[in-house]
Amino acid sequence: MSESLHNNPLAETIQALYPEDIKIIGEDTQQCLLVERERLLDLVQVLKHDECYQFNMLRNLTAVDYPDYLEIVYHLYSLPLRQAVLLKTRCLAENAEVPSVTAIWPSANFQEREIYDLLGVVFNGHPDLRRILLPDDFTGHPLRKSYTTGGRRN
Repeated sequence: MSESLHNNPLAETIQALYPEDIKIIGEDTQQCLLVERERLLDLVQVLKHDECYQFNMLRNLTAVDYPDYLEIVYHLYSLPLRQAVLLKTRCLAENAEVPSVTAIWPSANFQEREIYDLLGVVFNGHPDLRRILLPDDFTGHPLRKSYTTGGRRN
């Protein structure tokens, strides 16, 4: 870990909430917090409701398919405090499940459905997790690296 990882006071403050379950990853302006998925809901509750953070806006929610895992990425913003933070959590491709954050940020609803549709991540607790872009009878999740069509890997 380089020295630059210790220069973001906001990230350090949040990391201190759950030092065993949150790590600061990345460098310089690309720093973010990697949280264990079991702690995700605890952390986002604090980040939204605690007066010190007030992350009342989920700007974006996306996911990335890496060779060994899927990474779910949360871009949060506090309108009152004008600060942003980037959270990530990971799950295995074979057991792609993470808790839904729709109860905390209703705007996550369609974004979680899109990730489910295209990458196959199941958001436990989502109120209406079904396909949003592809037909209901579509087989597979086309943004997965393992997805194939016609017997050929794309």
